Amino acid sequence: MKRPFIILVGEYTSLAFLLPISTAVGYGIGYMLDRSFGTRFLTWVFLLFGIAGGFIQLVRQIQKDTKDDGD
Repeated sequence: MKRPFIILVGEYTSLAFLLPISTAVGYGIGYMLDRSFGTRFLTWVFLLFGIAGGFIQLVRQIQKDTKDDGD
C-alpha cells in the first residue's frame, strides 16, 4: 500500500533530525553526570551511546522502509 506523500515527507524529515538529536541528548546526559560526579569520562561514554542509538534507529527505519517498498 502506497503511503501519501506528506506522510513520507514527515518520516524522512524526522530521520534528518534523528542522529543529531540523539547525539546531543547523549552528550547532555554525560555532561550532567560528569558535573554531578566530578568525573571526565562519562561525557564520552554517553556521547557514544547517543550516536549508537541514533544509528540503530536510523537503520531500523531504513529496513522498515525497504521492506514496505518490496511489498
